[in-house]
Amino acid sequence: MQDNELIQKLKSGDGESFRVFFSEFKDRVYNTSLGILQNSNDAEDTVQEVFLEIFRAIENFRGESSLSTWVYRVTVNKSLEHLRKSKRKKRFAFVETIFGEKSESENLPDFNHPGVLLENSERSAVLFKAIDKLKESQKSAFVLSKVEGLSNKEIGNIMNITESSVESLIHRAKENLRKMLENYYKNNI
Repeated sequence: MQDNELIQKLKSGDGESFRVFFSEFKDRVYNTSLGILQNSNDAEDTVQEVFLEIFRAIENFRGESSLSTWVYRVTVNKSLEHLRKSKRKKRFAFVETIFGEKSESENLPDFNHPGVLLENSERSAVLFKAIDKLKESQKSAFVLSKVEGLSNKEIGNIMNITESSVESLIHRAKENLRKMLENYYKNNI
């Protein structure tokens, strides 16, 4: 089914078309969200939020970008929104630890990304923990590029920035990751 036909059916409220749409995009949405959030439960929650948002907003989709670009944009925005909420909760939890009410420990990310082989899981966990420390824009561009394999042009459309800005974000992300991971690789490889 072509994008235009699918969009029209979605706008008309056709349930079968929404099932087809969900089936086609659920893995991409989950993997992108997982790459940003680094927690499988949070990624699953975000998948639900993304498709609920798309279902509610499909009527307003003007087709100025491709359907997949719009889906990625909603996914990145919902994932970052979830991340911001989580960081606020962590700050509150930190305040609670000061007063002795709760304890918080820093762990490696709680997920197994589908693109990571089992024997590389420890190294990937360290890498994803470092990715989690990147600025939101760098993290989004890096995940869309290196995890999802999108082109700089596609990423620029998703993030509403130029291709050169995408290149710059990815370059800075790589540099920051190199600095963060330098000691790990010196000591463990």
